[in-house]
Amino acid sequence: MFSLLLGVLYILTPTVWGDISQRASLANNLASNGSGSPYSMNVTDCPGYTLGSLQESDTGLTAHLTLAGPACNAFGLDISDLTIEVTYQSQSTLHVKVYDTANQQFTIPESVIERPAAPTTSYAGNSDLIFNYDTTPFAFWITRRSDPGAMPLFDTRTSSLPPTPIPPFNASDASTAFDGFPLVFEDQYLQVASALPYGTNIYGLGEVVASSGFRRDIGTNGGVGTIQTHWSLGVSDPIDQNLYGSHPIYIEHRYNSTTGKASASGVLLLSSAGSDIFLQTPPNSKVSLIEYRMIGGILDFYFFSGPSDAEVIAQYGSVIGYPMWQPAWGFGFHLCRWGYHNISDDRENVAQMRAAGIPLEVQWNDIDLYHAYRDFTTDPVSFPGDEVREFIQELAANHQHYIPIVDAAIAVTRNSTDVYDPFTRGVEEDVWIKNPDGSLYIAEVWPGYTVFPDWFSENMLSVWTDSLKNWSDMGVEFSGIWLDMNEPSTFCSYSCGTGANFSSVGPLTDVSSVVIGYPECYNETLWGPSGNMTVNGTSTYSCATNSTTMTMIEKRGVGAGSEEGVDLNNPPYAIHNAVGSLNQHSLASNATYSGGYVDLDVHNMFGLMEEKATHLAIQSILPEKRPFLISRSTFPSAGKWTGHWLGDNFSKWQYLYLNIQGVLQFQIYQIPMVGADTCGFNGNTDEELCNRWMQLSAFTPFYRNHNTNGALPQEPYRWDSVANASRIAIAARYAMLPYWYTLFANSSMAGIPPVRALFYEFPDEPELFNVDKQWLVGSDILVTPVLTPGASTVEGILPGRGSVIWRDWYTHAAVNATSGGNTILDAPISHINVHIRDNSALLLHQEPGYTIYETREGAYSLLVSLNAAGTAFGTAYVDDGISFPPGPSRSLTFQAAEGTLKIDSNGEYEIVQILETITVLGVQKPTQVAIQGSPVEGWTYKEATEELVVSNASVGLNGQTILVWR
Repeated sequence: MFSLLLGVLYILTPTVWGDISQRASLANNLASNGSGSPYSMNVTDCPGYTLGSLQESDTGLTAHLTLAGPACNAFGLDISDLTIEVTYQSQSTLHVKVYDTANQQFTIPESVIERPAAPTTSYAGNSDLIFNYDTTPFAFWITRRSDPGAMPLFDTRTSSLPPTPIPPFNASDASTAFDGFPLVFEDQYLQVASALPYGTNIYGLGEVVASSGFRRDIGTNGGVGTIQTHWSLGVSDPIDQNLYGSHPIYIEHRYNSTTGKASASGVLLLSSAGSDIFLQTPPNSKVSLIEYRMIGGILDFYFFSGPSDAEVIAQYGSVIGYPMWQPAWGFGFHLCRWGYHNISDDRENVAQMRAAGIPLEVQWNDIDLYHAYRDFTTDPVSFPGDEVREFIQELAANHQHYIPIVDAAIAVTRNSTDVYDPFTRGVEEDVWIKNPDGSLYIAEVWPGYTVFPDWFSENMLSVWTDSLKNWSDMGVEFSGIWLDMNEPSTFCSYSCGTGANFSSVGPLTDVSSVVIGYPECYNETLWGPSGNMTVNGTSTYSCATNSTTMTMIEKRGVGAGSEEGVDLNNPPYAIHNAVGSLNQHSLASNATYSGGYVDLDVHNMFGLMEEKATHLAIQSILPEKRPFLISRSTFPSAGKWTGHWLGDNFSKWQYLYLNIQGVLQFQIYQIPMVGADTCGFNGNTDEELCNRWMQLSAFTPFYRNHNTNGALPQEPYRWDSVANASRIAIAARYAMLPYWYTLFANSSMAGIPPVRALFYEFPDEPELFNVDKQWLVGSDILVTPVLTPGASTVEGILPGRGSVIWRDWYTHAAVNATSGGNTILDAPISHINVHIRDNSALLLHQEPGYTIYETREGAYSLLVSLNAAGTAFGTAYVDDGISFPPGPSRSLTFQAAEGTLKIDSNGEYEIVQILETITVLGVQKPTQVAIQGSPVEGWTYKEATEELVVSNASVGLNGQTILVWR
């Protein structure tokens, strides 16, 4: 299959290898353009552009671009007159925008994504990024002021590219490495490419479940490593294909093997157009490249200089917006499934969780809640409104919360006696997406025939807000909202209900089938149908390492381009949409919105616009409280409005591992509140897989167990070993809540990612660049989960090459780690390896409670892990955990050196809880301990772990505290 894939690409695409003229001839022969077609396929012969009329300013430059020769009309009509604007946005951010001078191409409106204001300070002379250009043919490249001899960070020149490994880069050694990539700017097709260092490290360009892992495959010697399509699609977590969200941003982590140093940079193409992005390496070349192919829009690039990975992510956040403030309760454990058939199921699960001593913060309901699968309703038999209200109020009385689902599709009334206010009100207010002829666009989803919200309609927000408010008033007193099916996803192509008899199609009825088949690797002979995988409390589960086959992208043919006009549903260039034509499982591309917008241009932003509207609606319904949202489809800036779950995954060990790369991806995308369906959604899970997954997810931001209708129940109380693993992991999570909360405050204020790949903190250690089976929570907590069945140990790298002391979270013992390689760690069932980095100081909750409220009401403890020099540092951010916008807060700083720990406190928020216990790791046994100059009698010392414990510190956190040990 792979060789066939490359063979097709060799002929049909303007790749970097092969005989250009021969390939172009073959392509034109295959095009089947038809008589009189204005389009050809010889993209490599497109003339490019010439730059002229340049005007410089204090903040950048503006110039015109004109077509440098006869139009090639490869997949559309060439636009002859373009404008380029270059803005030095800050010392670390450069904005390069190329658009049609007539402004006829779609550009993302400011009402959807607000961009930074024009700078009032000139950065042109001191920005770390420098814009360079050639006039004919026009090309540009971005270099670092701080590293002028290095290969450019982005380079669109089709010649003068280095043929040798990078670094070092010597411009005088440059020669032609590839051609065939002129700038193409057409009404239906845009193309631009940039050289990259051979085999460099690229991360991002999702949403994707990538077979190559978190690090994207860049190809080797003539190989296409990645074809990443951006077209939001509601399918169950396929591998190496387009998925729910679109995030055309990447980080490059560039390593200089000569100096042993690395630096990071980032590139955002802020476009909602459907697109293919290729990462590939020409044969016999020491240069790789990235190529963008878009089916509309403009070229709107932002470049970020880093130089650290976390700084790149933060700089991206400064452009599209920092993440929303999360309520403290959102960090609790959430429980859901499709298949809680009535309110009694909800009550039973809440009771069973408490009986098992497994903390439960939020109970969710899927579409079982609805009457006839209609949004904003409850089923009068299985979920009567009064009983739902009573249940939710019981949760609230116990400091727990409730979240229901909201699907994007709104049911169409079936006849004149059918009463459904959200639809009829929307018709009156003219807020539904239409067909080009002005009729309602009618799709088919769970309720039957449906319409979709037109988020550009001026009345949409009020209709959406009132629908949510009425739902809450009727008894569904939600604490947050779960947005699903918002790619948007449908079950038919085009406007399948237009002209139909609405009364003939009701809600779907075939959704209650039982998921058959044993869980992955299940041994029926050994365990029988009862599924008892333990004997006397000892797990007997084991099976061979999972070997699920990764799926490959199958190449779709490039469109013939025979249309005389613009066919919105079948653009001449066919992106690699996983399900074929653009309208499959989604809206047709010619569906129309207010303002004349069409789905072809705004499709990838549908979920974002729903998230923004829902966030604003919840703000008005729950004033002075932070909204909590989890959504499936996302786009740049979605993190301002929502969190994300990783979609409809599978109950397989492979997806346990893939969980990690998904969480790491969305830190780049500034949507840090993210997690997978714990124990898997599709299929049947088993005891060991659920045991390991409940542990893993406890150390990711969003923590929810959720599975599909008809599958085996997988609530953590179902198995004793899973219950035990859950209690242990959740206790650690809730103890770390002040640390998590501080990381997310830093994310909301400055865009710093809470979860980090290992190389973010250790950028000069190449052995970490492809590590995606471990991660860091902040800079100080290392997580190494078990990802294979039957394991009692796990291998993991403890970064720092021996310069860092890593201590076990549970025992506080220092690990004898292998420098630069894997260390084997004990990992019996129900145990996940968690390690604390030295030079850290972590504010913790001393006694985790059953709920987040109870946990926050208790005393604090402080864990200080000294490095070899005897120093440590940490911070904490504290507020009430619920106010919107964030109200008074307090910032704490912890600093240890030379036998002294200083705690500084600043802010208006009064912390009522005391600091009860202070633990310092890595100290020699002292003879005396004092707080605020007064001797402390009740301290202990553990020789084996060099651990000083002051268990009765009992100090406040609203002023300065000094602890001294001698």
